[in-house]
Amino acid sequence: MAIDETREFLPVRIALLTVSDTRGLAEDKSGDTLVERLTKAGHVLAARAIERDDLDAIVERLTGWIENPDIDVVITTGGTGVTGRDVTPEAIEAVAEKMIPGFGEAFRWLSYAKIGASTIQSRACACVAGGTYVFALPGSTGAVKDGWDMILKDQLDGRFRPCNFVDLMPRLGER
Repeated sequence: MAIDETREFLPVRIALLTVSDTRGLAEDKSGDTLVERLTKAGHVLAARAIERDDLDAIVERLTGWIENPDIDVVITTGGTGVTGRDVTPEAIEAVAEKMIPGFGEAFRWLSYAKIGASTIQSRACACVAGGTYVFALPGSTGAVKDGWDMILKDQLDGRFRPCNFVDLMPRLGER
């Protein structure tokens, strides 16, 4: 597993949605961390927003971004826990055409080394919808770092081998 330096890097246009009842942009440390990492990697921040933990509002925002041809990937932070207000996975299921169960499985497996069995409280998940990848990460800065550094950084780099999500982007809308 490595970066193939003979291939050209292709920047991905990423929208970032923070789901929170308590944070605004000024307090969104996990969102700031993601913006810093994705732009440092050479990707483009296509959009950024904060939505309250409201299923309909999250679905509406996701749907708008999925339909936007200038957005390739949506990453959400927050709302992946098990409390009554945590509805991000349900919003993702509402827009999903195909779930990507391996993303959540890999996230929990990797985070187990850091937080042990507490990782079972995370409902990190991912899907493909309308030719767009959608990834849901927990809202903590540590979880965002782990999700980006250990999974998304490589999978959103078309040079990563043996395979990556970028290589599949032109075929996501196939029927």
